[in-house]
Amino acid sequence: MTQYVQTRSGIRIAYDREGSGQPLVLIGGAGQFRAVDPDTRELVTELAGRGFDVVHHDRPGRGDSGGEPPFTLAGEVAAVRALLDLVGGRAWLYGSSSGGAIALAAAAELPGVQRLLLWEVPLGEESGTDGAEYLAAVRERVAAGDREGTWQLYMEGMPPEWFEAMRTGPQWPLFERMAPALEADAEALAWTQSAPRAQLWAPVTAPTAVLLGRSAFPFMVDAADSIVRALPRAERAEVPGGDHRWRAADLAARLAGYLEADGPSAAAGGRS
Repeated sequence: MTQYVQTRSGIRIAYDREGSGQPLVLIGGAGQFRAVDPDTRELVTELAGRGFDVVHHDRPGRGDSGGEPPFTLAGEVAAVRALLDLVGGRAWLYGSSSGGAIALAAAAELPGVQRLLLWEVPLGEESGTDGAEYLAAVRERVAAGDREGTWQLYMEGMPPEWFEAMRTGPQWPLFERMAPALEADAEALAWTQSAPRAQLWAPVTAPTAVLLGRSAFPFMVDAADSIVRALPRAERAEVPGGDHRWRAADLAARLAGYLEADGPSAAAGGRS
């Protein structure tokens, strides 16, 4: 059943919560929210059965959550803060794709992030300018009210059939409505190029697992290596899967492995 929490600025965030044990907040990527994402709903159930208290939310401007343009990285971090408060102030964060950049920003700003789990974060080169240029292009299309064009821009570099399936599918009105929220994803990715990463992420002290499918796109492998180089407690790990996707049981097993390795000390880790 959908529940709600408010950010400190009054934005209502919708979420599902399942399981008990180690709190884990899931941060979806550009096209993910509960109504269109059965894979993550399955992942929630798998994780709940493996010792996690899982919170799966609709990010601002998506699904049943509130918010009005412009959608920002600060607004995303505020939503994560509200969810951390909900579970007692300490949790693991799992960030999928561009949601991984949001997870990194949250870990750099908020206390209580105990562990980071990042799935195939599509970062550009360190200190590059492509992220800022891309953000400007997204903002231009959002300002023009071109929601289909915003999605076309966001899907550049991905297999073209992915956008075509989205555009012609029955859930297109839901995607079209949340298109302005893609500005926050673009801002998060641009932020990761705004300073040398070791400097930008210096406050991030939580152990971090940078997860890749066995057939990951090469630029995502490069991005994973960049994250590992920049964070003192990061490691790369592999999960069965390809084309930017995983099977819920495989990913849940990998995340549960970290919980087992941390043992009774899991709830005491991270920043204070």
